Amino acid sequence: MVEKVFVGMSGGVDSSVSALLLKEQGYDVVGVYMKNWSKDLPGMKCPWAEDLADAKRVAVKLGIDFEVWDFEEAYREKVVEYMLKEFRAGNTPNPDIMCNQEIKFKLFYEKAMERRADYIATGHYARVFRQEGSTGYLLARAVDENKDQTYFLYRIYDEALAHTIFPIGEMTKPEVKKLAEEEGLHNAYKKESMGVCFVGEVGMKDFLKEYIEILPGEIREIESERVLGYHEGVIFYTIGQRHGLYLTGIAGEINDGLPYYVVKKDIENNIVYVSKNLNNEHIWTKRLELKDVVLRAQGLASLSRSGARRSLPSPRGSRATPQFANFRTPLRQDSNATRANNGDIFVRLRHRAPLIPAKMTLSEDGAATLEFEKEVKRPAAGQSAVIYDGEICLGGGIIQ
Repeated sequence: MVEKVFVGMSGGVDSSVSALLLKEQGYDVVGVYMKNWSKDLPGMKCPWAEDLADAKRVAVKLGIDFEVWDFEEAYREKVVEYMLKEFRAGNTPNPDIMCNQEIKFKLFYEKAMERRADYIATGHYARVFRQEGSTGYLLARAVDENKDQTYFLYRIYDEALAHTIFPIGEMTKPEVKKLAEEEGLHNAYKKESMGVCFVGEVGMKDFLKEYIEILPGEIREIESERVLGYHEGVIFYTIGQRHGLYLTGIAGEINDGLPYYVVKKDIENNIVYVSKNLNNEHIWTKRLELKDVVLRAQGLASLSRSGARRSLPSPRGSRATPQFANFRTPLRQDSNATRANNGDIFVRLRHRAPLIPAKMTLSEDGAATLEFEKEVKRPAAGQSAVIYDGEICLGGGIIQ
């Protein structure tokens, strides 16, 4: 019996090649464009119509069915409102992570299952494995480390993960583009969108100005409380930021060649504090508190409440079984190269940031504490810390 898969097609090359590979593997493929945002912003036309046209053109080229599913109302409620709430609180949320959790791997997954799909698929750079003798599924880093997107996928639900295919997880970006070109896909070298998730190239500052009342205020030196300049709005600044401050203060005292860094935000009094001291206690830390922690069921079983490791077979030793044999290869033989020693785990604090060894202590209320041997530059509150054991993404949490 031919298995049916609904593949999310954004109009870009990654999801187009994913649909191509699925068809070549013999699946009954249905392409779906998720219409999550269509509003134009001042000076910025939302590209959804162009993206839809690109996706539909690829579907016609491949000879697969194609549909448009409207999730715009849910996207506003689950992603945009969440994002605005976090920014108003002085945090810096990641809308792509919430979009994956609530839209692509929840609403899209649920509707696909209602349509009797066997699987869903997307053009993310990631991999899924099932361990032999286990009903749990593991989310693994992509072969192309530069494009790996597990940082954005750590919150997807186990149920959806068990029915997800990432067709290009074993490929590099150049290989994807080359295949698209060889197969005559018109979007082989289409420019990637770098703006707000599903909104387009508009910058986050311009987007926020449309929805949040912005109040200008003072920029002060934290050591002296001197007013050095003025900001457009506290929400636009992050800890550790050095560019875009436009300080005017006292000539010679500011322009002495040493940059200022944002070290603190006072939301209540609308003040941004800066310092030339790169060692300021607000910039560096050896400890991070996480909230809303989620862990893969498989990963959770391997972590004790004290943070000590229980035995978890290495990806090699467990002979990880590919969930979809034609798309899968065994985990790379260098898996242990990024496994921590002495029971530690590894943490990624930003997309494409290095993996850092850490110890994690879980609490019963969905929170966790990460402790690092060396100080790390403090990430913005609202961003995510994502946890790895070797190539396996165990989960993560929101930084407080």
